[in-house]
Amino acid sequence: MSVHRRLGTASGVALLTLAVVGCSGLDRTAAGTIRYETPHELEVTVTSPSVKGCHVLAQDGATKIENLTAVDLIVYPTPDCTGEDSSYVPARSGDTIVPGSPPWRSYSIVH
Repeated sequence: MSVHRRLGTASGVALLTLAVVGCSGLDRTAAGTIRYETPHELEVTVTSPSVKGCHVLAQDGATKIENLTAVDLIVYPTPDCTGEDSSYVPARSGDTIVPGSPPWRSYSIVH
């Protein structure tokens, strides 16, 4: 193996290592669990969801939610984290929909 090839391989490995280390923080999660209940009283538990993006709840949505993480949530009546009737659910607390309101269909994490 030539010296140039070894240097090129070593440089590539070093750059790949730096790229992996630099991107490792992109998969941060909300440590803890989020529990919610569907309109049919099915309990769902989500463990350590990603802090990025919009998270869709069960097909029927949720009527109650417990945020047992260290971060705050926003729950929405739509599956794409939009809508005027969103609710703020602080860390280590919970909420229930107002009777007659549609269930929550998605949530995002405040970070």
